[in-house]
Amino acid sequence: MIIHHPLLGPRDAAEFVYLGDASLIERPDGLAENAEDTMYEYVYLRDNPAGLHRELWYHEQGDRSWLVVTRNTVTHEITAVELARDVACDKGRSK
Repeated sequence: MIIHHPLLGPRDAAEFVYLGDASLIERPDGLAENAEDTMYEYVYLRDNPAGLHRELWYHEQGDRSWLVVTRNTVTHEITAVELARDVACDKGRSK
């Protein structure tokens, strides 16, 4: 599988480490009123979707960047690749 890195161009997936669901970028507030339930869900509960899914990938054998890869889990087709820092900054601005 080839991942089109936004800065480095096409790279083999073997250079990367898959780190799970990209929604983990949004860490819940540990001091909120319902923090115990929210943290439990954040740490232990995961979806296992069939179809498009946003995932975190780490470029371990390259520039050590974090990417958000939108991938079809059925066909493995990659439809988008973004730097995770840009995704996190965009979410911070939309709050």
